[in-house]
Amino acid sequence: MPALVNFNRVVVALGGNALGDTPEEQITRVREVAPILLSVIAKGNEIIITHGNGPQVGMIQNVFSAAHEATDGQTPLMDLPECGALSQGYIGYHLQQAIGVALHKAYKRWHVATVVTQMEVDPEDPSFATPTKPIGPFLSSDEAKAVKDEHPDWTLVEDSGRGWRRVVASPEPRKIVEAESILNLLDNEFIVIACGGGGVPVVRDYSDKGAYKGVAAVIDKDMSAELLAEDCYADYLVLLTAVEHVAINFGKPNQEDLTEMSVTEAKALLDAGEFGKGSMEPKVRAAVKFVESRPGRVCVIGSLEKAAEAIDGTSGTRIHA
Repeated sequence: MPALVNFNRVVVALGGNALGDTPEEQITRVREVAPILLSVIAKGNEIIITHGNGPQVGMIQNVFSAAHEATDGQTPLMDLPECGALSQGYIGYHLQQAIGVALHKAYKRWHVATVVTQMEVDPEDPSFATPTKPIGPFLSSDEAKAVKDEHPDWTLVEDSGRGWRRVVASPEPRKIVEAESILNLLDNEFIVIACGGGGVPVVRDYSDKGAYKGVAAVIDKDMSAELLAEDCYADYLVLLTAVEHVAINFGKPNQEDLTEMSVTEAKALLDAGEFGKGSMEPKVRAAVKFVESRPGRVCVIGSLEKAAEAIDGTSGTRIHA
């Protein structure tokens, strides 16, 4: 696999699950990956970092739910847009500190900033009519009834005998509201952290002069990273996850790890249902969209543990035209 050379901008996406289950684990992992991210800059490139937030948002929601119950409602429940913004803040904070440590050790004076990012979605997106993305804790029937009484606009469904859970929409990302701010920071030599967790979903509120308002939804993190890469005129999109390669026949005796795929090959495998719906398939779809968006663009899918090799092109799966 050829090394990734002669490019200027790289979007690196860190999976939320790959960041650990606790703040302590997250600090450890981002401090391990920070020097790797700096090595990309040292080769003459600009980087934009984005990340998942599924476990982190779940943790934030569970804390507020428990506090709400323990204080007989005196502590308010925190809805999904606010939880997403909170997660962007604290994950970005950990990344900024980790990169700052790596910069200090490398005697570099580069700057790093986190942009709490809103993602505009279409209020008529079909997913709003049939929400399917489960969020928050499992609830008993009585708890679910109480939550529904308090929030009649929420959709709750029974989850395979394990209890009731809230489900929300997963709309397509349409526009990064802070795109110009991100580009201005890049033009002023900042390392930028943006679109965490796919961005906070927002829609235009034309009853309030077209201002944005948050909506309870979950944006696919890989498609958000793809849009970020397009909007930042990136040449490479690097999706880091929990496995080293995209594979066919995953988990079976005849599993085959792929080191590279053309867009044509990737589309054929997607049509054949070779990739997990909630895991690898969204990454491959994002890769195909990015590669097709402009000639010469390449996406690499690899593991966080081998991020350096994935970025250098000696590990992971390379998707190209």
